[in-house]
Amino acid sequence: MPKPLTLALAQQDFLVGDIGGNAEKILAVAARAAGGGCDLVAFPEMAVSGYPPEDLVLRTDFVRAAESAVAKIVAASGEAAIVFGHPRREGGGVFNSVTVARGGKAVACYDKRILPNYAVFDERRYFRPGAAPVVFDVNGARIGITICEDLWEDGPLESTVAAGAQLVVNCNGSPFHMGKCRERESLIGARARAAQVAVAYVNLVGGQDELVFDGGSFVVDAAGVVARRLPFFCEVVAFAKFTITAAGKVQPLSAECAATPSAVAGAYQAIVLGVRDYVNKNGFDG
Repeated sequence: MPKPLTLALAQQDFLVGDIGGNAEKILAVAARAAGGGCDLVAFPEMAVSGYPPEDLVLRTDFVRAAESAVAKIVAASGEAAIVFGHPRREGGGVFNSVTVARGGKAVACYDKRILPNYAVFDERRYFRPGAAPVVFDVNGARIGITICEDLWEDGPLESTVAAGAQLVVNCNGSPFHMGKCRERESLIGARARAAQVAVAYVNLVGGQDELVFDGGSFVVDAAGVVARRLPFFCEVVAFAKFTITAAGKVQPLSAECAATPSAVAGAYQAIVLGVRDYVNKNGFDG
């Protein structure tokens, strides 16, 4: 019989360009989460490089450094799977990718298929789109991977479920704007309900240039109902527990749901976080 499944949602703040520091942070957070009894720990989009890396990914030395960091994380991985985002070069192009590492091996690698090119996003300039779903096994459950925009358009989620996914982990770098948290949950809930699959949405947190990432990671069940929500505007690692039914469904167990901030409170917290990270990440002494 399949075992219950515990996922650690690692909602973290990463520094763009600090590949070594980000890799150390991923390993440290993953080790703490594994010590707490999780089966897999999921990090946001582009955790190794920081997001958005923009023109840095046009530099061969930067991508090579990211690939070395990926190899280090893979080699250090233990029994709990680590799901983390990074740039990846292949065939003369760079992909926005997520690797799944476990037991010192890379057990899966997924490339983002829908590359946004509107508002603050310019991903088609830097990345090539992926072409195929990726599904891997944990405790007898089939886990699919998608990245951010993949869930905002038709295709990637449906093909991932068709490939056998019973739970989809979506790694994100989704920036704040007023009302965005409710927009995310409404859209992802509708996608999950249509596809009849649970979705774990792990989001970045922190300020980067003109962007603020607000966290608010969450889990929805196959009916689109939020079963778990993490706090906004702060780093946190929280567990989401799932049961595997006789019918083969991976069902999240309801747990604490952090409050969604009001429009004014959200705007204030975004300003505070953005200014704090601007000062700290640039190394200002006051």
